[in-house]
Amino acid sequence: MTESSRSSHRAIVPSSLPRGSLRPRLGPIGFAHLLEMLQEADAIDENIKRDLLRKESVLRARFLRAKYGPQATKNPEQYTISASELVETAQIPHPEASDRTIDEDILAQFLAQAQGLTYKKIDPLELDMGLITKVLPKGFAERHLILPLQQKGDKLYVAIPDPFDTQALDEFALATGRSVQPVVSSKRDILAIISQVYGFRAAVTGAAAETAGASLQNLEQLTRVRSAEEIDPGDKKIVAAVEYLLNAAFDNRASDIHIEPKRDISRLRLRIDGVLHDIGDVPAEVHPAVVARLKILARMDIAEKRRPQDGRIKTQRGDREVELRVSSLPVAFGEKIVVRIFDPQILLADVMDLGFTKKEQDIYRKWIDEPHGLILVTGPTGSGKTTTLYSTLKHLARPDVNIVTVEDPIEMVFEPLNQVLVQPKIDVTFASALKTILRQDPDIVMVGEIRDHETAVMTVQAALTGHLVFSTLHTNDTASSVSRLLDLGVEPFLLGSTLTGVVAQRLVRKVCSECSSQVMLTEAQIAALGIPQEPGEVRKLPINVGAGCARCRNTGLFGRTGIFEMMDVSPKIRKLIQHRTDVKEIKKEAQLDGMVPLRQAAIRKLAQGMTSYEEVFRVTADSMGEI
Repeated sequence: MTESSRSSHRAIVPSSLPRGSLRPRLGPIGFAHLLEMLQEADAIDENIKRDLLRKESVLRARFLRAKYGPQATKNPEQYTISASELVETAQIPHPEASDRTIDEDILAQFLAQAQGLTYKKIDPLELDMGLITKVLPKGFAERHLILPLQQKGDKLYVAIPDPFDTQALDEFALATGRSVQPVVSSKRDILAIISQVYGFRAAVTGAAAETAGASLQNLEQLTRVRSAEEIDPGDKKIVAAVEYLLNAAFDNRASDIHIEPKRDISRLRLRIDGVLHDIGDVPAEVHPAVVARLKILARMDIAEKRRPQDGRIKTQRGDREVELRVSSLPVAFGEKIVVRIFDPQILLADVMDLGFTKKEQDIYRKWIDEPHGLILVTGPTGSGKTTTLYSTLKHLARPDVNIVTVEDPIEMVFEPLNQVLVQPKIDVTFASALKTILRQDPDIVMVGEIRDHETAVMTVQAALTGHLVFSTLHTNDTASSVSRLLDLGVEPFLLGSTLTGVVAQRLVRKVCSECSSQVMLTEAQIAALGIPQEPGEVRKLPINVGAGCARCRNTGLFGRTGIFEMMDVSPKIRKLIQHRTDVKEIKKEAQLDGMVPLRQAAIRKLAQGMTSYEEVFRVTADSMGEI
């Protein structure tokens, strides 16, 4: 069992205090006992303790209103409220962090250390759903707040919220006949996992029984993804299973859901911060029903299983709408489904919050404030080009501006834009749509991708006739985009006259802010990065590394940011383009004008403590030596 004693929250037990030194009488810990322990640990003083004890009934009512609604206060005896939940409701300032209050996670760490146990922040992606549902029924887990985490040898690790309540552990050990090793987690996390795991497994098991001859034609169209608590056990099982799966993806910040049919199972994976994680599997017989449900929601043809299809779902997550793009692909054991999640909070972020440096912000703002010209965003798939373009268009969208896009597919429907979908079957191509768009009095045009001669020529023509045009290319750096357009047949004098700037970008994972610490790169590492050194010179470069914590799933990395290479097309570069000068010469001139290559941009992010040494190499492997 990997110990996860690190957390995104600072502990409140002094490091000098020995484990197990704060022991009240055994049994469920009460509110008064917990406050006494907090006072003994110098987290609160006597005055705060007395005040909170007087307000206990008020805190209970406040908790019930917040969690269950005003009606819950009429019959408060129906609800069990833990001492930790009451303390969190009191919003006691953290003694060592002025911007935080003492919450359930902090209290779970506190109780774990007081009882000499390990604290565990539960990671849903690490759980064995089969083990959990096999070991004990849902009712027992909910009643006793106990959750099996991992079997290691003859020892079963289980999460509990109250290490002083030994009755639950005794009953569990007696019922299962197993040797039990408790770890401490918050009640909130345990209940959430119980709801998700048992709900999903029950839905999958029920779906397996229902799929024998059951028709999926009458399933209602999903308009809002319900939370795990809202999903009705009486729902059709496959409907519930799909909603649990979507909730798991949303809760874990996933950008993609992969549903992959194998010989005996269907494998489920989530892509988080650019990396795929296994989250479990379902029986092979359930896979066609899951696929059919998603295809119905995405308005795809469920009868067509031999050809790839694309569809989309517009759903609601809380108070915001989320676009899901669904793609099906026939593989050896059935149809593989990938659901791409477009969260507007990410896709429509502030354009200046994408990771630009101050200098890069100034350059980019100058480009997009131009009344006309061509701005290109380049990079491989998954480098964040769509986010950059949508954030830019959101920034430029005003009532007095007509913005038209032509996309394949439309990544996310955004109402202020006029978005055109490419449909080759009815002769709506990038080029043909552009011809019509230019007769629609546009101010700003976005072409999803320049793929062929006709689209390239029409895009440049649109910029030449007084429009501000954005588009993307799949090239590794800025200068190569010039060569690509010339190869597609754009006349050099036209490209030189219209091109305003080119952005090449990548996404790097960020060092987790909750578990980061500073280390020094070795001379060998500095040399591997290609940073020039004088003979005999000893260079030291401090960087941040993430030790790994619950927040980042012990990876040391959390979230992503952009790195950018920005080529501002100066008069000298325009002349080089018009004379079909070699790409290397264009790149050399751009660097003389101040362009920072991708590799160097990544190293700067490394030196600022934002990303890791390994990420720099992973993301800029195609830019080696560009310093």
